[in-house]
Amino acid sequence: MAGSRVSADACSDEALRRQVLATLMPGFAGTVLPEWLRRRLAEGLGGVCVFGPNIRSLTQLRELTDAIREANPHALISIDEEGGDVTRLFYDVGSPYVGHAVLGRLDSLEATTATARAVGRALHDAGVNLDFAPDADINSNPDNPVIGVRSFGADTALVARHTAAWVRGLQATGVAASAKHFPGHGDTATDSHRALPVVTASAVELAARELEPFRAAIAAGVRTIMTSHILLPAYDSVNPATLSPAILQGLLRGHLGFTGLIVSDALDMAGASALSGIPEAAVGAIAAGCDLLCVGTENTDAQLTAIGTAVLAAVAAGRMPASRLASAAAAVRALGADLAGESASVPALASASASASASASASASASASAHTPTANDVVSTFDVSPAATAWLAGGPVDYLIRFETTPNEAVGDAPWWPWPTAVAATTATVLVVGDVESGRAAVDVIGAGTGTGRGRGRGRGRDTAGGTGTGVRLLVVGKANHLTPWVVETIGMLRASGTVVVVDMGWPSLDRQFADIATFGASAAVGGALRALLGDAV
Repeated sequence: MAGSRVSADACSDEALRRQVLATLMPGFAGTVLPEWLRRRLAEGLGGVCVFGPNIRSLTQLRELTDAIREANPHALISIDEEGGDVTRLFYDVGSPYVGHAVLGRLDSLEATTATARAVGRALHDAGVNLDFAPDADINSNPDNPVIGVRSFGADTALVARHTAAWVRGLQATGVAASAKHFPGHGDTATDSHRALPVVTASAVELAARELEPFRAAIAAGVRTIMTSHILLPAYDSVNPATLSPAILQGLLRGHLGFTGLIVSDALDMAGASALSGIPEAAVGAIAAGCDLLCVGTENTDAQLTAIGTAVLAAVAAGRMPASRLASAAAAVRALGADLAGESASVPALASASASASASASASASASASAHTPTANDVVSTFDVSPAATAWLAGGPVDYLIRFETTPNEAVGDAPWWPWPTAVAATTATVLVVGDVESGRAAVDVIGAGTGTGRGRGRGRGRDTAGGTGTGVRLLVVGKANHLTPWVVETIGMLRASGTVVVVDMGWPSLDRQFADIATFGASAAVGGALRALLGDAV
């Protein structure tokens, strides 16, 4: 009898360990599946999150996802592919799709559905079955440093209907959608990668605004919802949403009636784990109601061991009911099995055995052009001041100035500059400005060519595009220009040095003071539309 009890206990321990593994979705370093990750998948790891640095081409990505699926046929293979600035499939060249903000401004549900379907087909062909999109946040704060153009807009009804359209388009391809970042990351001025944002809106305000896109996503059948690492005192004054039973079980499950998979945002972000560490954050997230944990980017076997130890200790100590862990693991396994079965019914858009030399952009460009808005459609969404329109007719640009600011951590190092060498070399002199000192140096370079001194004036506003300086023509391009003090200062100096038009390829300030042309996105598709607008000027 004693031997039987030992055997039963051992089986129970192994079952619990496998349940913990089923809830975890780590990232990894490199472009091939590491042996430790292959072993964990074979033991029941829930899935793998693929990031930009893991991808060299669609062919290589397909080989990677095939290896993951060989180790665990029901693995969830996830990616952040929002169809705009946040891209992983096209991390080397920029996305051929427009992002959410452009789609919201175009306000064509057909275009949004078609774009999501194009993204989904590319993901399906690459072997990805879970996309962390759409972004259902309402960008009600123009100073938001991490959402911005990732949002469909600042209007509640607009964001809700386009969120639903994106969900329907993506999931029609056999790829599960994940509406994010519940219950809404749009009204923040802090990046949760770096700190814990606080949203002070009342429960009534949140219900009428932030929750509506998630209601729409649920009604559209979204299969997963991703949590946010933000504090909402109206619901829970202690725990961020990812770690809050009141928000995940009370609000999302109870009030909104969501029955799908709840996924945490990456636990290596400061908003989740800065105070406790990742293992304890994992315990809190599962206990609060998360089913699948996005662990982070370049994770290790040792990190998974530490998380497993912490979760098992929490169950043993009674801090987490064993039933909660079992429920989370069962939900992950069920979705993985469902997606594996459904995948076979979705015909491939392109051969998965395409030439190994084909880049991601080349293998998707034909399909993208058939689904996404035209360049003219995209240009119609730009906000162009009358002064900028007049400026465009004034001849070629003398200086093209690029503001190189700290990238949004969700975007990473994906290229955004509209004039890659593969397109064409501009005849203008290109100056790259990365801080106020290099901004002053750029002004001196311009002044040396025109005989003028360094300007000291602050920009006067969008109605004065062109500035008060010499006749030298300057085109200045940045992203969310108003959020970076040295960019604001440099624009002021440049406006005193020549006739200037400022392009903002991020989410501009409400007064458009530093956005004579606002594109609401910086993907390759938007960059191409901007080049079309500028025509012979550049």
